Amino acid sequence: MTDFVNLTPENLADQHLCCIIRTTKSHPGVEAKRRWLSDRLREGHVFRKLNAKGAVFIEYAPLETAWVPVTGDNYYYIYCLWVSGPYKGKGYAKALMEYCLADAKRNGKSGVCMLGAEKQKAWLSDCSFARKFGFEVVDTTDNGYELLALSFDGTTPKFAENAKKLCIENQVLTIYYDMQCPFILRNLETIKQHCEALGVPADFIEVDTLRKAKELPCVFNNWGVFYKGKFETVNLLDAAALERILKK
Repeated sequence: MTDFVNLTPENLADQHLCCIIRTTKSHPGVEAKRRWLSDRLREGHVFRKLNAKGAVFIEYAPLETAWVPVTGDNYYYIYCLWVSGPYKGKGYAKALMEYCLADAKRNGKSGVCMLGAEKQKAWLSDCSFARKFGFEVVDTTDNGYELLALSFDGTTPKFAENAKKLCIENQVLTIYYDMQCPFILRNLETIKQHCEALGVPADFIEVDTLRKAKELPCVFNNWGVFYKGKFETVNLLDAAALERILKK
């Protein structure tokens, strides 16, 4: 259980990033993630992973510098906790969560929070797993997203008011994104190509500063989709999911 490594400015270039592990070739999404991380690590961002070529990692940051429209004092925000494939059932997820909680207590944090949903979403960490550690719902949106938190001192974070807006003036397909997830670039290319083939106008807005992330009109974990002015999902899209949205 001790064979974990934390990414640092010194080892970032050499460590594989666990989300994409099927290729040894340079991957544009992975390289974009490395660039994004190189700026975040000095802000206290933590990426802890199993020292193996597998998807076993946790990623979290001080809420004040986390690129999400969530507000609160002295919290950590978990972006992602992921264990997949043959690594499941070995206690790695428990070890990673316990490390994050111990890190928060060691640094005098008020608690830890994460994005969840009333109905589990494919691109969000497992809410039921977090609840086993005492995470509770502390805020909600009208469309079923939840903010889960484990408070150490009775204080709680909340969604920024703008995150509950869930609507924009723009009526065309609009996608807000940042470069935190290695899958983003490839997904953008797929959606752009599909929109072009269908003749569907679309706007793609990169969230490239902390301020932009905090001011977003929707919940966000690196991706947010609007159509006809209404918020649709934080899930990355394949062609089928896109077509379902466009039929609305």
